[in-house]
Amino acid sequence: MQKLNTDNSWIEQIARFGYAIKGVVYLIVGLLAMPVALGIGDEAAGTNDALQLIMRQPLGKFLLIVVAVGLVSYAVWRFIQAFVDPEHQGSQAKRVVPRLGYAISGTSYAGLAVTAIQIIAGTGSHSSSWRQDWAARLLAQPFGQWLLGIVGVVVLGIGVSFAYVAFTPKFRQRLQLTKMSTAGVKWAIGIGRFGVTARGVAFGVIGLLLIQAAVQSDPDEATGLGGALQTLAEEPFGRMLLGIIAIGLVAYAIHLLILARYRRIRI
Repeated sequence: MQKLNTDNSWIEQIARFGYAIKGVVYLIVGLLAMPVALGIGDEAAGTNDALQLIMRQPLGKFLLIVVAVGLVSYAVWRFIQAFVDPEHQGSQAKRVVPRLGYAISGTSYAGLAVTAIQIIAGTGSHSSSWRQDWAARLLAQPFGQWLLGIVGVVVLGIGVSFAYVAFTPKFRQRLQLTKMSTAGVKWAIGIGRFGVTARGVAFGVIGLLLIQAAVQSDPDEATGLGGALQTLAEEPFGRMLLGIIAIGLVAYAIHLLILARYRRIRI
C-alpha cells in the first residue's frame, strides 16, 4: 500500500471538520437524553432526531447543510482510512478488521448525511423506520433470523471493542499529547475514556435489541441510538443508567472536539 502524496493537507482538514461536526451531533443527543433521565422528558433522541432539532432552529437549513457537509467529510475520512490506509494498518488479518470497521463507519455516516439532506429537502422519515424496514427484509430471507442475529452480535462486539480500545495504549497514541499541557492530557484521556465507554454501552444495547429482534422475528425491535437509550430508560434503575450514559455521550462529544484539534492524522 503506497503512502499518499505529500500535498494532502485537505485530507487533514476534512478529517478535523468531520470530527467536530460528529461531536456536535453527539452533544445534542447526550443533552436531549438528560431530561428523559430526570423524568421530565418524553423520549430519548437519536442522531436522526438531533438532525431534526437542528433543522427547527433559526437558520436551521443553513446549519443542517453545514452538518451534512461535516458528516460527508467524516465519511470520506473513514473511507480513506479503510482503503488508502494512511495509518498503515497493513494487510495482516488482525489489521484488516480495523480497516473494515472504518469502511462500515464511513457507510453509516454517509447514510446519516443522506438523512440530513432528505430533512433539508423535506423528505426525511422517522428515525427508526429504515432500520425496521431493512430488518424486515432481512428476516424475510432464508435463514433471516440467523443473519439478523449475526448482525446483532457484530454490533454488540463493536460496542465491547469501543470500551476495550479506550483503555489501551493505542487510545493515547491517537492524540498529539506533546501539544497539550500535563493537566490537559489527564483531562482529555479521562473524558475520552468515559465517553467512548458510554458509546460502547449504547452500541451494546443496540446489538442486544437486534439479537432480540432476531429471536422474536420482530423487526420492530430493531432500533438505533435513540431507541437504545429509550430502552435503557424503561428498565429498572434505567433512568439512573440513562443519566450516566447521557453524561457519557456529552463526554464523547467533547472527546470528538478534542480529536478535531489534537488527533494525530498521518497522511
